[in-house]
Amino acid sequence: MKKSDIGLVGLAVMGENLAINLEAKGYRVSLYNRLHPHTPQAVDRFLASQDEGKAFCPTYSLQELVDSLERPRKILLMIRAGEPVDETLAALQPLLEKGDIVIDGGNSHYLDTRRRQKALREAGIYLVGCGISGGEEGALHGPSIMPSGDEAVAGTILPMLQAIAAHLDDGTPCCAWIGPDSSGHLVKTIHNGIEYGDMQLIAEIYSLLKIKLHNDHEAMAHTFEVWNQGVLESYLTGITPIILRYRDSDGQYLLDRIADRARQKGTGKWSVEAALDSATPLEVTTQAVFARFLSAREQERARMHRLYPNADLSPIDELDTDELHHALYAAKIMAYAQGFDLLYQISRLNDWHLDLSTLATIWRKGCIIRSRFLREIATVYRQTGSYEPLLFTPYFREKISLCLPSWRKVTGAALRSGVAVPALAAALTAFDSWRCAQSPANLIQAQRDYFGAHLYERTDAPEGVLFHTDWDHPANAPHPSQPAPEQ
Repeated sequence: MKKSDIGLVGLAVMGENLAINLEAKGYRVSLYNRLHPHTPQAVDRFLASQDEGKAFCPTYSLQELVDSLERPRKILLMIRAGEPVDETLAALQPLLEKGDIVIDGGNSHYLDTRRRQKALREAGIYLVGCGISGGEEGALHGPSIMPSGDEAVAGTILPMLQAIAAHLDDGTPCCAWIGPDSSGHLVKTIHNGIEYGDMQLIAEIYSLLKIKLHNDHEAMAHTFEVWNQGVLESYLTGITPIILRYRDSDGQYLLDRIADRARQKGTGKWSVEAALDSATPLEVTTQAVFARFLSAREQERARMHRLYPNADLSPIDELDTDELHHALYAAKIMAYAQGFDLLYQISRLNDWHLDLSTLATIWRKGCIIRSRFLREIATVYRQTGSYEPLLFTPYFREKISLCLPSWRKVTGAALRSGVAVPALAAALTAFDSWRCAQSPANLIQAQRDYFGAHLYERTDAPEGVLFHTDWDHPANAPHPSQPAPEQ
């Protein structure tokens, strides 16, 4: 029997669509899904939905899957992150041989991927941590793909992955070798963190539009539709009018019947953890994650609404849609700027040498955060010889400066009106924190030295020289601040 080019484990929607995509690009695909008692076999169900003559090979055990593949074997895992990946790898490892390649295409934590790569490397097996973005539509028609690991296997798997990826108008595939180690999964995690922030910002502007336009769905949809023709053009902006206009079976707007509890699968939280681990500010994503946490506490929110009624709050009629547009654009720039800064900082700490221009390029099509200004981000990083935060660059400095008055006005109006805009406000506060040449952190250092002798630096002494003061004695007393002894 003819051997398959690749094996695919996991036939949920993403796995199914990637299988169809691979076969359509000329690859023979072996299929496997764990057996679940009392349910139809997923492989049989999938094959029944496909035309006859397709280059699919059904298998019903991991041994059968492995035996059906050309060497070096290539197996793509499209299964839930965490224990299922560990369990599957543990079952696969004894069946594989030196030089075989396993591609984890799920949203695995990059530290888990690093651990698994090390364990499999000892057996001569390669594990590729591969971020895949685009949802079920992207999986079928072309996602953005972010593989990483031992570069020795890049030439073996890149042609296949680039074949199924989205392509820009000039033919550039939205797939590139990200770097060593588990960098591909880290990049996908930060991609999702930016996605969290982007979605939360759109939701907050929708909240303001809803009040201003008196919940007129058509008017709100038209506004987002117009915005999607300009600098705010993106996948997320583009789907918003469709959602706003969608009517339930009885003709009522479906959106008004969707419970306001936003779920998550962990990548947003992991982005925040990565920011904490690398000492990198990530306010927009962090507030977006917290907003999802709070959305789940529906009963408490309802009680707070009763305890603190919206009395004597300012109206937001003063805002126009252009100002809302500018505020959203500026805050989105901030969300992306923080995401790319986090990518750079983690890359530096791990010595990965991530190419930020390449990342912006492969995110321009196929992925959830694809947007018009990713082209500008790619251009900025391609032209810049050394890293600078996006807000330092002339292009984005000009855009922020133009939008800043509206950004401040909209945020202030929302706060005065009692409309929660945690991500919008966090983005503006983060911006002002960056431009604060003299922060109040000197008082924090003084307090820390007062109660814990944590030491501080002085503006009139070289950086790195530490001081401690006996704060219970005035400076002209016999115990002035003194340089701390070396530790």
